Amino acid sequence: MKSSVVAEVPPSSFAAPAPESIGAFQAKTELSRLLREVQAGKSFVITQRGTPVAELKPLETPGKKQGWGDMKGKIRMSDDFCDPIEEMHEYME
Repeated sequence: MKSSVVAEVPPSSFAAPAPESIGAFQAKTELSRLLREVQAGKSFVITQRGTPVAELKPLETPGKKQGWGDMKGKIRMSDDFCDPIEEMHEYME
């Protein structure tokens, strides 16, 4: 019998989407729009002549860090999670 773990966690919980690249001149002319998007959670990499030089991203605010119990009800383990794994017996002898 194989053990399996079923996680019901939205993908965005672990990995943020890759930041969008934007040139320095364009960032300067569109700063107000970029700031609104950053407030909404989006990140940007600012480049000069194609080379990344800065990152514009939301500030990490204290108190919003993940704590004990934050994932309650979002993760489910299968009933056989603690059962021995048949394939591991040869390594345990």
